Amino acid sequence: MNPNPCTTIQASFSAYLDGAVSGLEMQDISRHIEGFEDSASGRRIAGCETCAREFAAWHLTQDALSTLRPAKPPADLGLKLRLAISREHAHRHSRLLDQVSLAWDNAVRPILVQVSAGIAGTVVLVGGILLLLGVVAAPREVLANDEPLGAITAPHYLYSMITPGAIVTGRNTAIIVEASVDSTGRVYDYTIVSGPQDDAVRVQVANQLLGSVFQPASVFGLPVRGRVVVTFAGISVRG
Repeated sequence: MNPNPCTTIQASFSAYLDGAVSGLEMQDISRHIEGFEDSASGRRIAGCETCAREFAAWHLTQDALSTLRPAKPPADLGLKLRLAISREHAHRHSRLLDQVSLAWDNAVRPILVQVSAGIAGTVVLVGGILLLLGVVAAPREVLANDEPLGAITAPHYLYSMITPGAIVTGRNTAIIVEASVDSTGRVYDYTIVSGPQDDAVRVQVANQLLGSVFQPASVFGLPVRGRVVVTFAGISVRG
């Protein structure tokens, strides 16, 4: 059973308008829509009105699409993408730490509690014997650079991969920024606490922060996420 010729013709409209059909196929479509002279009888064979209306709608749609221009991306799209990638990286690292912490609580900590109890009893026993014998160990000298047990350190600036500079603003003022630094020392988010907050300033601040590398915060020597306050000098270029 032969397929409906109108269905076949209409299915070829898109390729026809794009010039993606052969010359013979293009002639068949045109004859079907516009009609043709029958050489045998000399009569005019009318075109298909249904396909003609459908083709006109396709042609109108193509003309409308051709007038559209490519959408221009925002000027800070690249910065937003880099910030989003940094946030996702920090989120994944946080999930990994949560999994390690859960495994520690469920498997390792109960064993350590039992071991610690045994060690504590041994220490008390040995300490009592040493005290009875009058043996008192001399206190160890504490160096100035010793890190106390359980010390918590905040992030601090190391260097920048771009040339640091002042932020160009409408007036001379300081710009105070609170930056969130992940465990690798990279900024993944920030908030302008004080100073101009227009788009031009945000782009410059984001460029400076994304190019900066920090010593990450640490807890018990383990790098963790933290926050740091950064101050930029805002200068006016008006004469």
